[in-house]
Amino acid sequence: MPEEVNREAVVDDEHLKLVSLGFMISAAFAAFFALFGLLYVGIGIALSIGLSHVPESSGANGPPPAFVGWLFAGIGLVFFLFAGGMAFLRFWAARCVKHRRSRTFCMVIAGISCLEFPYGTAIGVLSLIVLGRESVTKLFATHSGQVTNS
Repeated sequence: MPEEVNREAVVDDEHLKLVSLGFMISAAFAAFFALFGLLYVGIGIALSIGLSHVPESSGANGPPPAFVGWLFAGIGLVFFLFAGGMAFLRFWAARCVKHRRSRTFCMVIAGISCLEFPYGTAIGVLSLIVLGRESVTKLFATHSGQVTNS
């Protein structure tokens, strides 16, 4: 029986290392793709500045108004902030898994990761499976100072 408990602890430890690594890789990709939002911000600003110097034409096929560029930049900024925020949350979840803290937070981030098909779904589902184990729940509880009843 002690050998079986020791094996379970080793397996849980390895799986938690893999979950942490998965969150880190997912966060790195999210941070990289967040930079595309800044590209849109730059294009939008350049577009709005360029359109503000074009004289108004009386024809229907004239240039669009300058606010279109600012709208483009605003959408890019919102995308950058959202994707950057999600990348930060994944980095934080990886850190929490590594230090066996905030299991509920890690499970929420794993659930949100499931929305990103196909890699986020794989990482999210596997993370939920690992974090849902009773032995892993006890690991998180002992590291956070909580006492379990078993």
